[in-house]
Amino acid sequence: MANIIVILVILAIVCASISKIVSEKKKGVKCIGCPHSGTSKSNCGCNTHK
Repeated sequence: MANIIVILVILAIVCASISKIVSEKKKGVKCIGCPHSGTSKSNCGCNTHK
């Protein structure tokens, strides 16, 4: 029974992650984890901000 609960929790986390990625890609965000991703549509520029 405990194995089923663990599998369901992991599956819920994976499904939530996939839905977040899909929704952000529909918005046109290039790199989802970048805090500067909403400022520019062409490039996130995470590597250039220091």
